[in-house]
Amino acid sequence: MLVLASASPRRREILTALGIPFEVVVPDVEELRDGRPEDVVVENARRKAAAGLEAEGEGALTLGVDTEVILDGRLLGKAAGPAEARERLEALAGRTHTVLSGVVLYDASRPGSERVERSGVARSEVTFRELDEATLETYVASGEWRDRAGAYAIQGLGSILVERVEGDFSNVVGLPVRLLLELAPELLDPA
Repeated sequence: MLVLASASPRRREILTALGIPFEVVVPDVEELRDGRPEDVVVENARRKAAAGLEAEGEGALTLGVDTEVILDGRLLGKAAGPAEARERLEALAGRTHTVLSGVVLYDASRPGSERVERSGVARSEVTFRELDEATLETYVASGEWRDRAGAYAIQGLGSILVERVEGDFSNVVGLPVRLLLELAPELLDPA
C-alpha cells in the first residue's frame, strides 16, 4: 500500500487516475524556503515522506512530494493574498520559468528492515504568454491561485496563462508521473 504524505487534491487525482491504491496522511512539517532549489524540493519531500512513514509505521511505501516554481534562480512559493498572486503572475508573464518537484519514497514495506530512500527531481519549463489586464483580473478573481506554487494551476483556468510546456506536464500539476514510476515501477504492478 502506498501512503501519500500530502494534502494536495491534485496528487490524489493523479494517483487515482493511474489506478494506484493509496492512503493519505497529511504531514505537518516545516518546509525550507531558502537554498539551492533542487536541494529545497528534495528536502521538503523528504520531510513529508518521513512524517508519513512515522504516522503509518512499518509496512508502508511512503511518498512525499514538493513542487516549486523557480524564476531567475529563486523560489516563488505560494502567494499569501490576491496582491501577491498578481505580482507573481506579472513576473511570470511573457517569460519561461522552471517547475521543480522533489520526490521521495521511503520503503519500509518489509517488517524489520531498514527504510530505503528512493528520490529524484523532475524539471519542466513553462512559458507564459503575455498577460493583459483582463486576463490577470479574471485569473486573480477566480481564486484558483490559492495554495499553488507560483500562484497558478495549469490544469484549470490557469491554462489560459500558458503558451507552452517542455517536460512532464504532470510535474507542473504537482506529481511527476514519469519520475514516480521510474522510482517505483511496482506501483503499476497488478499483482
